[in-house]
Amino acid sequence: MILIVNKYLLGKSFKGVSLWPFVILKNSDLKDDFNFINHEKIHLRQQLELLILPFYIWYLAEYLLRLLYYKDRFLAYKNISFEREAYSQEMKENYLQERKFWAFLQFV
Repeated sequence: MILIVNKYLLGKSFKGVSLWPFVILKNSDLKDDFNFINHEKIHLRQQLELLILPFYIWYLAEYLLRLLYYKDRFLAYKNISFEREAYSQEMKENYLQERKFWAFLQFV
């Protein structure tokens, strides 16, 4: 994981984003936020499991499908399986050590 802090690379509503192998943060205070960093590490693992490019294709496709369903960008984002896994597990210190392969599938 390579951390990059740059407030200009992200839109207003983003605090950070994982683009394997980078995690781009809006501000340096986020480096010390365990839950936030763990959330992004979960995304990095998901990206590796899906061999990176298919992750982004799946993520976008699922977002668009959920946007059609919910008709709300925030609800669509929060209900993407990758996000549901990351948000529900971000506070668990050992989650990545115990996580099963393709664990995000249980959140589809």
